[in-house]
This record gives sequence, structure tokens and C-alpha cells, in this order.
Amino acid sequence: MNRPGIASMSLSRPGLHSLLDKLRIASQAGFQGIELFIDDLDHLAETECKSDLEAAAQKVRSLCDSLGLTIICLQPFGFYEGLVDRAEHDRLVNEKLPLWFRLAHILQTDMIQVPANFLGPDPETGLPRTSGDLDLIVSDLQELADRGRAQNPPFRFVYEALCWSNHINTWEASWEVVRRVDRPNFGLCLDTFNIAGRVYADPARADGKTPNAEEDIKASIARLTAQNVDLAKVFYIQIVDGERLAAPLDESHPFHVAGQPVRMNWSRNARLFAFEQDRGGYLPVLDIAQAIFESLGFRGWVSLELFSRTLADPSPQTPVVHAQRGFESWKKLVKALQLEEPQHRL
Repeated sequence: MNRPGIASMSLSRPGLHSLLDKLRIASQAGFQGIELFIDDLDHLAETECKSDLEAAAQKVRSLCDSLGLTIICLQPFGFYEGLVDRAEHDRLVNEKLPLWFRLAHILQTDMIQVPANFLGPDPETGLPRTSGDLDLIVSDLQELADRGRAQNPPFRFVYEALCWSNHINTWEASWEVVRRVDRPNFGLCLDTFNIAGRVYADPARADGKTPNAEEDIKASIARLTAQNVDLAKVFYIQIVDGERLAAPLDESHPFHVAGQPVRMNWSRNARLFAFEQDRGGYLPVLDIAQAIFESLGFRGWVSLELFSRTLADPSPQTPVVHAQRGFESWKKLVKALQLEEPQHRL
């Protein structure tokens, strides 16, 4: 069955509203699962748990138990694979990763999300801080998976290509990485925004599209349905749209941030829930979703992961509005694709 989830930072930006309130609001809206954003947990620890992350995780777990909410994953374990600075790699796996294992264990989730690395160049030298060496990327992720599998209970890792990542920025590239990592606890997240955001959308252009947008997205979807992606390796999916901007996202655009990729600036400010064409949504979300659900036969967690400038509104209604918008999007997706969904919380 398909079960609806939402990311905690998709209800409001971390620090503006209590994570515990956001969890209650998500449950009241109808969501059954949460992608837990580490910044939300950090804020809860700082404000209510004397900076104790593990105590904050206990609070979250207790509340989720009372609400019947599942924590889909803890995320993002970022800026990890392919680092040029191998001492930083060692720090991440020897210091940061054990903490995340403890938090995930308390939260009773078996999954940690890893976005493909988008660490920018060294600010002093301008030199790249990540390597595109696929062997190194795969080796780093194998180490992550092996350490997770050695835990009791074991952990899974879900890898996602972002449309602005340095080296792995298409679903095809991320699937090749997953295939080469070749570990049972290392899988894939397919995201409609990031799939379309690379080959269909170009927010730096006046029409918001790449020169061959229609042909390229059709070809990518055809590969998705024909490449025999192992369904067991698709751990969950994300369904979300993007806003067609009124003007190209160049240096004069209010979303521009120097030193950040254009698609990253767009993503941080202008994602939309699916079926929000009235707000400017224009990506072929339904075509991609149809391939995932019907051609691949996906059944499982469906998360609505939104980033938007609207999440920065400090109004107490901000989490409520986004939860309602998100669940309305989910209902439209279910109707459009006649998706199976549980009638009651599991």
C-alpha cells in the first residue's frame, strides 16, 4: 500500500515553530509518516532539551507513538561521499555517524537519507572539495552501508540525486551508484522535482525550460520504465512540483545567492506541492509519478518534500496551511492515479 508522509521542514522552516507542534499538525491533516529533518531536531534540543539531541529524539518518539506517526527517515546526512579531504571523511564516519545511529535508534527509524554531495569549492582557494571519481563515491557509500548493516538493529541508507548536485545529479546516475554499491541496505529515493529539475526545468531561462525539455523528459521517463530498476531498491519516493518563475533566475533575481547553483536557489524558494498549477506549478509531475507507480509498480512511502519561501512565514498558521495544502495534493494524486492506500493508520 501507499502511505502519505511529509518532511518536517515542509511545514515551516526549522526554528520558527515547535517541531512537536508540527508533528501534531501533520497527524491532524492526515499524514502517516514524517521525514525528520535534523535541523528541526536540533531546534527542539536547543529550546526544550538543554541541547541534548538524544533527549529531543525521545520526545519526538513518544509523541509520534501517541499520534500513530511513523518516522520514515532521519535526514539529511549530507556532504559525505567523494570528499577530497579524507580527514573530514574520517570525522564524519567516526564521530557524526555513530550519533546519527543513536538518534535513529531512539526514533525507531531504520533509514537515513543521503543526498548526493553538492559541497561547493573551497572559499579560500576556489578548488573543488568533492571528487567526481565514481569509484571513490561508491567506496565511500559502501563504507556507510557496511557500518549501518553492522548495527543492531541494522540501518538502511537512501540515496537521492539532487538536480544541482556536483556529480550525481540525475536519477540515472544515482541508480548507477546504487547498483555499484551493491548492498542490500543501500537504496534509492526517486523525487519528481529533482528528476524534472535537471532535464526539463531551467529556472535561468525565460520559459523555465531546457531547450529540449519535452523530448528529454520523455526519454528519461522511458529509461526509468525500461532499465529494470530493482523495485526493492526504491526505498521511498517524493512527489513535488516547482514554480515557473516570472523572470529568469539571474544575478538580479531576489532568489539569487552568490556561489550557489541556480537550481539550488530555485529549489530553496519555489517548490510547490503537486497539482498546484494555480501557484505556477509546471513540471511533468504526473507523468513521472505514473511511471513510478504504474510501470515500476512502486508501493510504499510517498513523501511530499517541499522547500519554499512561504515556509519562512512566522505566522502560527504556516504549518497548518502547508499541511493542508500537502494533504490536498496527496488526495489529488490518489485520485489521478487510482492509488491504493490504507483506509486506517497502520
